[in-house]
Amino acid sequence: MSTLFQRIGIIGKIGDPSIAGTLNQLYGYLQGRGHTVMVDAESVGFVNQTNVQSAAIQVLAQNSDLIIAVGGDGTFLSASRAAADYDVPILGVNLGRLGFLVDISPEQLLSQLDAILAGRYKTEQRHLLITKIIRDDQVIHQQTAVNEVVVHRWVTPSMIEIVTSIDGVYLNTQRSDGLIVATPTGSTAYSLSAGGPILHPGLHALVLVPLNPHTLSNRPIVIDDNVEIEIRFSHIKQINAQVTCDHLEIPDVRCSDQIVIKKADKAITILHPEDHDFFHILRSKLNWSGGNPA
Repeated sequence: MSTLFQRIGIIGKIGDPSIAGTLNQLYGYLQGRGHTVMVDAESVGFVNQTNVQSAAIQVLAQNSDLIIAVGGDGTFLSASRAAADYDVPILGVNLGRLGFLVDISPEQLLSQLDAILAGRYKTEQRHLLITKIIRDDQVIHQQTAVNEVVVHRWVTPSMIEIVTSIDGVYLNTQRSDGLIVATPTGSTAYSLSAGGPILHPGLHALVLVPLNPHTLSNRPIVIDDNVEIEIRFSHIKQINAQVTCDHLEIPDVRCSDQIVIKKADKAITILHPEDHDFFHILRSKLNWSGGNPA
C-alpha cells in the first residue's frame, strides 16, 4: 500500500460533465494504488463507481494529505482557499483553456502521478491576500484571495476616486474604473489583461494596477508584499463600488468604508512535476516564440 499522500481529495470543475472521463480515470488509478480517495460533493455524481466517499470542500481538505484539482485555474483557486486553511498541498490537472496553475494534462496524468506519488516532484509556495472591509471601526467582511483583490465601480457610469496608502504612507489619489491588487500568482490573470507586468512567482511582491485611469500617467506599481494597503474613497459624492477577491464578490461597499489588504499568514503549497518550467508555461500559454536560443 502506498503511504505517501495516503488520503487524497479530488475537487472537480463544478457542473461540467466534460470532467467525468478524467475523474473516473483518476479515481480508479488512486483506488488501485491503495489510497483513500474522497471526491467533492459537487463532482461526485460524475464518478461511475459505488460507495464513493464525498464531502464539502472544506471537510475534504481537512481530511486529505493531498488535493488534486481537476479543471482550470478557477477550480484551482477554489481548492486553494480550502487547502490553505489546513496546510494541504495541491496539484492541478488542466482541463481548462488557459492554465497557469494547473500544469498536468490529462494525457500525462498517470505517468506524472506515478512520479509525484513516488516523491519525485517540485514544491512551490504561493502567498494569499486577506481583505477586510472596515465600517465604523468594525470588520464587516473578510475574504482571502489567491490571485487578486479588485476594487471597481459598480452599477454606475461614473468613475470612482480611490485614495491609496501603503503602511500608512499616502501613495496617490486616482480617478478610474478601479484598482487591482495582485499577487505574483495573479499577475498572469486580470492584472495582465489590464496592462500589469508579469511577476515571477518566486518574488515577494505585489502589483497595483489601475483600471482605465483618467490620468494616463497613472501606471502600475510593484511593491513589497510585507505591507498593509489601505484603500479609501473620496467623499466628494456617494459612490457605488464593489470588492472582489478572485471571483468572490463583496457588494455594497460604502464611501465611508476602509479596505485593508495584506498578505495572509498562511500560504498554499503547489506540487509540480520535476520538469516544471515557469517560462515554458509563459511561452505556451501566451503564444510567445517557442524557438530555441541560438
